[in-house]
Amino acid sequence: MKKRVLLVVVLLLAGGAAVGFWLYESSRTEPDANRLLLYGNVDIREVALAFNNTEHIAEILVEEGDRVQQGQLLASLKKARLNAELATARASVAAQQATLARLLAGTRPEQIRKARADLAAQQAELVDARQRFRRADDLFTKKMASAQERDDAQARLNLAEAQVKAAEEELALALAGPRVEDIDAARATLNAEEARLELAEVVLKEADLYAPQDGVIRDRIQQPGDLASPQTATLTLALTNPVWVRAYAPETALGRLQLGMRASITTDSYADKVYDGWVGFISPTAEFTPQNVETPDLRTKLVYQVRVYACNADDELRLGMPATVTLRLDEPPSADGKAPDCLAAAPGKSRD
Repeated sequence: MKKRVLLVVVLLLAGGAAVGFWLYESSRTEPDANRLLLYGNVDIREVALAFNNTEHIAEILVEEGDRVQQGQLLASLKKARLNAELATARASVAAQQATLARLLAGTRPEQIRKARADLAAQQAELVDARQRFRRADDLFTKKMASAQERDDAQARLNLAEAQVKAAEEELALALAGPRVEDIDAARATLNAEEARLELAEVVLKEADLYAPQDGVIRDRIQQPGDLASPQTATLTLALTNPVWVRAYAPETALGRLQLGMRASITTDSYADKVYDGWVGFISPTAEFTPQNVETPDLRTKLVYQVRVYACNADDELRLGMPATVTLRLDEPPSADGKAPDCLAAAPGKSRD
């Protein structure tokens, strides 16, 4: 009798265990219609920092892995040639300013007085030439002078008259001052020299390389002594904000995704930690699932890229880290359409 009771108890326990295991497996494997799992990798923006000059590098002040702040000096070029060009440009501007000032001031009073004196001297020469000609002409009429002497007196008279006219024109020019066209030309030249000076100042300023945003130096590509150029990056900067997960959603879930929808992000590196996030970009076009993304579906299936921004206050999410995104489709997106306070970026709609 005891054996039968024991057998019944064992059978009941086994049956209960089987039912419990079935219920557990059913609840574990049954998909949640209001939950969507997306798989992807952590992504960030990177900036290739290059000098806007062609010159040798004097110094680089950062190493790979250094955390830098916006506006921090990272590297500098040799500046001897650039300083010389700036000094030349400043001297050219000063010289042209003096030229324009001289033209605007007009003729100096001393020059006007000299022109008047020259005219008076030429007028006196003309009076003397006329008297000489009259005497030579009278003597020629009386057969007391040769024709050559009369012609010489006539030539001196003509020369004196021409010199008086030239002196009158010189006085008129001195009184009129510089031409408007000359002043305009001098002013245009000054503008060109000032522009060249401004360019020299900009070139010298761009000999220093600053961090455009907060971030971490990822690569130090060039070294002091290398020839920098706008076509060659000297450093690469990984931006620490924003950080997002580049995930992929199937077409069947696309209609339920919305910008601003809140998300939870987990990683294998920090399995017990959940990062808050939100949907900031949904691609308008389909693509094949990238080979480095683990999904339950076939890799050849067309999916849509989704960018899920993440709160990364402790800087734990790193570039390329695999991540799982959980979206609650039954929860509406934030009413104001804004990101959580931990994110400085507003909802993005670009795919850069």
